[in-house]
Amino acid sequence: MSHVRHLLAALPLLFLAACATTRPPVRQPGDAVTLGMQEARERGLGDTDHWTLQGRLGVSDGKDSGSGSLTWQQDGDRYDFTVRAPVTGRSFRLVGGPGGADLEGLDGGTRHGPDAETLMATAVGWQIPMAELRRWVLGLRADTGPADIAFGADRLPSRLVQDGWTVDYKDWDTTRQPAMPTRVFAEKPPFKVRLSIETWQLAR
Repeated sequence: MSHVRHLLAALPLLFLAACATTRPPVRQPGDAVTLGMQEARERGLGDTDHWTLQGRLGVSDGKDSGSGSLTWQQDGDRYDFTVRAPVTGRSFRLVGGPGGADLEGLDGGTRHGPDAETLMATAVGWQIPMAELRRWVLGLRADTGPADIAFGADRLPSRLVQDGWTVDYKDWDTTRQPAMPTRVFAEKPPFKVRLSIETWQLAR
């Protein structure tokens, strides 16, 4: 597991502690109104597959953790997921699409895999649900199976449980139409992924 330690050691241990919440979130079971709003959201955003988000990423595998600035560009089925560590200046870039995925920035050079999930698991020992996260980060249920969803007082998703992962929506930008998540925490013990989103650019 030396690769994952090198990957995480290059990122400063700043982000996870900064994301601690100060009050418990509201989680209400879905009713006809909130579930109807969510279905309308998924119809409206379900075909949105060209977008860019910028922010910060925090990761942990239960032993090692770290953070860095993140740029995630989604262009149809292709993605470009780049993490930059502010102190070391080292970048890690995950790019790919239907033909496979490449992970740049590792000791020993670029690694290739059939998909992002398999590549991350074999190259650095990580389980990151990239296919599902692509939907979850938009505040949508993934189309990979059943999902349990709860809502906050604002009638926006507060927690989503799917495929063994628990996704907590800590904050939303309600000045946008539609509202967009700004803090998304995903956890499947021992793995944790923390996203703090500063900017969204959406296109069809």
